[in-house]
Amino acid sequence: MKRYRNGEIWDFEHEMPVAVGARDVILGLDGGTTSTVCICMPILPFSDHLPEPPPVLARAVAGCSNHNSVGEAAARETLEQVMADALWKSGSNRSAVRAVCLAVSGVNHPTDQQRILDWLRDIFPSHVGLYVKNDAVAALASGTMGKLHGCVLIAGTGTIAYGFTEDGGEAWAAGAGPVLGDWGSGYGIAAQALTAVIKAHDGRGAETMLMSSILESIGLSSPDELIGWTYADPSWARIAALVPVVVSCAEAGDEVANKILCDSVQELASSVKAVVQRLDLCGKDGKDSFPLVLVGGVLEANKRWDIGKEVTNCVSKVYPGVVTIRPKVEPAVGAALLAWNFFMKESLRGRSYKN
Repeated sequence: MKRYRNGEIWDFEHEMPVAVGARDVILGLDGGTTSTVCICMPILPFSDHLPEPPPVLARAVAGCSNHNSVGEAAARETLEQVMADALWKSGSNRSAVRAVCLAVSGVNHPTDQQRILDWLRDIFPSHVGLYVKNDAVAALASGTMGKLHGCVLIAGTGTIAYGFTEDGGEAWAAGAGPVLGDWGSGYGIAAQALTAVIKAHDGRGAETMLMSSILESIGLSSPDELIGWTYADPSWARIAALVPVVVSCAEAGDEVANKILCDSVQELASSVKAVVQRLDLCGKDGKDSFPLVLVGGVLEANKRWDIGKEVTNCVSKVYPGVVTIRPKVEPAVGAALLAWNFFMKESLRGRSYKN
């Protein structure tokens, strides 16, 4: 294990050595465009039934770790810091770690995975199992308690639909970021709302209560100020934070806001249907049961205008076997469960070789 260039992050290990007999641990990370969460969990005995909820020794939170958003150097520093914080809070250090599952948005290609794996190998001892996935995989696992089967739809700041078959097949749709059209995401919804305000102001679009509601929410007095506000900091999460305003306007009967949400439902549903079709999750007759895990602030079921429910209704018209799951644990716990599953499979494989 090398002392990585950010070695000061790990200085606590010299001040707080792990006690003899301390428990082995696993780390699960969920890294998104808005925040990054790391869960430290004890190694659980092998069992077909995991405890619900799984035990968590520590939880740490940091900022964005999507390298497409903040750059590779900043993303790596965030990931390393949040892992160190979780281990420090749990009273552990890297020598106690047995497996790490790092699930990060922006990891969409084997070259992305390999770059991160090479970097992780410089941080952890050689015995640690290292697994790098897209953050959608952790989100799916949070609903299926670590089993990779079914489809997950994430709609937060960004959006992606990701699916797995039981024999290891995988496919995804969307997830290319706002510039390449992640409509249905929080950013996509808010960006369309801002566009609607500008169009209403200059006469190209219909009048909408989005104008007064958005201006009030961000403390502006005139739509003329909106251009400066937008480009002063066009970060994805900052724009996406306006989604609750759009939902409130739609619930109040605003036709422009309502159309934005209806269009978003169709976009999100089309992503799910594309994944289901490519993986044949619905079976040959189109009626087989499969889980659809809904994750992200856009899909939360605490509003009268329930985007997640509308997406499910849209999907179920084509695939009646869809079973909606709203996870009881956060995606970082899903990542930790994946790390546990990977670790157990490797352990069992090693035993079979010895026998």
